[in-house]
Amino acid sequence: MAKPLKLLPLLALASLAAACTTGNDLQRAGVGAATGAAVAGATDNDIATGAAIGGVAGALSDDAARATGRSF
Repeated sequence: MAKPLKLLPLLALASLAAACTTGNDLQRAGVGAATGAAVAGATDNDIATGAAIGGVAGALSDDAARATGRSF
């Protein structure tokens, strides 16, 4: 149960990092994946899982911002 709890901050960090970049979904996904992999490695989690979560969070970050009417 400890590993999923470690991945929640990873998801939040990857979303924030990817949301701060401009560009298209692919660029944001790349930034999110890189951030997710780095944080997963630093927290002793699976790097591939961290990259996948970060990539998805990055790709969807602008959609969430538009849905809430916020701008980053």
